[in-house]
Amino acid sequence: MRNLEAKFKLRDLSAARISAARISAEAIGFTVRGILTQRDTFFAVNQGKLKLREQADGAWLIHYRREDAGGLELSDYEIVEIANPDVARRMLSAAIGVLAEVRKQRTLLMRANIRLHLDQVDGLGEFGEIEAVLGENDEAKSYRTAVAEILSALEVSGGDLIGVSYFELLRSTAGT
Repeated sequence: MRNLEAKFKLRDLSAARISAARISAEAIGFTVRGILTQRDTFFAVNQGKLKLREQADGAWLIHYRREDAGGLELSDYEIVEIANPDVARRMLSAAIGVLAEVRKQRTLLMRANIRLHLDQVDGLGEFGEIEAVLGENDEAKSYRTAVAEILSALEVSGGDLIGVSYFELLRSTAGT
């Protein structure tokens, strides 16, 4: 699977929620799908990133690789559902080690195959993320306009974009 992603710092999560509600009512047409409490445990791997994502409705092991796609991130990823996340986390922690744990509250909005996340990340602050999930024959460039339109509606500038994951931001703020 592949997606095109833009991650950005929010100046004001409440204002972003208001903007998201406004663009939900306009042609951009997002619908709120829910508020999720997530725990992501990142493990030490040789290539890409590996995380165990846990939330109330399930858990998944996600392996992904990202490349810069002209200010946006293009990811190839695989997802496997995990029936027993506590055991999986302990086993992976012992076998390959944990890099970081990220806890967040995420407001999920969707329009077709585009997801808008408004996140409150413990220890970091407020962020947003847009993911355009690409079909098998889709080109990333075909979604650039849609992503740019959403960024503009949220008043996100190029300087607000972030090219690293939350765990990398946490590690940099902790000085490790």
